Amino acid sequence: MRLMIIGRLDGHISQAGKIALQRGAKVIHCEDTEEALGALLNGKSAELAMVDVKQKIGSFITRLKEERIHMPVIACGIGTDARSAVKAIQDGAKEYVPLPPDAELIAAVLAAVSEENNTMIADDPSMKAVLNIANKVAPSEATVLITGESGTGKEVMSRYIHNKSKRSGAPFIAVNCAAIPENLLESELFGHEKGAFTGATGRRIGKFEEAHTGTLLLDEVSEMHPILQAKLLRALQEKEITRIGSNNAVKIDTRIIATSNRNLEDSVKKGDFREDLYFRLNVVNIILPPLRDRPKDIERLARFFANKFAESNGLERKNISSEAIAKLQSCTWRGNIRELENTMHRAILMSTQDEIEADAIFIQSPAFYGSEMSAAPAAAPKAPDPAGVSSASTPYANESSVVQNPGGVESMIGRTIADVERDMILNTLDHCLGNRTHAANILGISIRTLRNKLNQYKQDGSDIPAAGSGG
Repeated sequence: MRLMIIGRLDGHISQAGKIALQRGAKVIHCEDTEEALGALLNGKSAELAMVDVKQKIGSFITRLKEERIHMPVIACGIGTDARSAVKAIQDGAKEYVPLPPDAELIAAVLAAVSEENNTMIADDPSMKAVLNIANKVAPSEATVLITGESGTGKEVMSRYIHNKSKRSGAPFIAVNCAAIPENLLESELFGHEKGAFTGATGRRIGKFEEAHTGTLLLDEVSEMHPILQAKLLRALQEKEITRIGSNNAVKIDTRIIATSNRNLEDSVKKGDFREDLYFRLNVVNIILPPLRDRPKDIERLARFFANKFAESNGLERKNISSEAIAKLQSCTWRGNIRELENTMHRAILMSTQDEIEADAIFIQSPAFYGSEMSAAPAAAPKAPDPAGVSSASTPYANESSVVQNPGGVESMIGRTIADVERDMILNTLDHCLGNRTHAANILGISIRTLRNKLNQYKQDGSDIPAAGSGG
């Protein structure tokens, strides 16, 4: 765990740092948020920031999002200033910690962040087999390509491999190649010098350098532009990069893990992905099974997410009723673990009973928004139709499906396909609590396509859900 502490707080915050060090964390201290941003942009990565509540937490979190730095922020302050604590949470802080620090509370915060980043649930035999491969390859220096449907936990597996590797004490840096515009991705990966292009007001260290001696995750690498693929291949072959605007090569020692939800061999055949880069990345291929093929993991994953969102929303933890478990296990989860996560977030908010009841489990169909379908037991799912057009083989419906809202189809008659598509996209985005990445994965489209659609709808006067966490 790498912890960044920002502020002074009359020595109390340094005491928090000492506690974190005793708990095994590596601590970076910055006087203010500007110094912290400078450190982050120059390669000083961190997994968590503890910030003095008197600092400009809202603008700091905004800058983190603008710079695509994914790091949870914990506010801390002397005493129990309720007003400052509430404002910090409203500005985007995940939690408020009163000072002087309590050793057990600091330990709990560090443990919570570590658990959220590293939890790997694998009770099902299909997943145990995958985990066995991951355990064997983790200690090596081999490049790993993790493939699987959207939402199957490719980034979680990447972190698991890093934490089991010899590089576990060094940074783990993730770059979502699909979420960053093409004209910015090169700078994100390789960095740039001041004045290299319009808007480059200072030097920025790229993710390759930031991940030096650690692990770099190239998430959805299949979305990378072919020109940038060539530069990536050179970096992997030569083990050096050149910042934009510089002629000086920088040596790097970075292990690469790449992920894709596409069949890269097909992309190579179509000319969308370089064959030489594919072979460079595909030293070891770990294929994650869809959630429908690991039914024994559904209950445990549901309990994990229910507890996680109860805590983050300030609610008491609840057990999940047997009826609700049965309902969860009856779905084949087109959006995989990510959709189950969203479903349990909604369930913990909607539940009105002592246990999470079946009525709080809302499983949304991509074909009929506002309706639900019951599916065959997850232990014997029907194989998806390759063309993706047969309602009898979609993950939300099969031959035994029963539409609970029979008026759903009739309500679409007379409407244009564009209108139905717009409602489908906006409803999915609302279901994902504004998270663009999650919504794009559930809809089966790229994040770029989703953003183009949302910009179009906004220009047409539609209300667009605000961006949620990670989106």
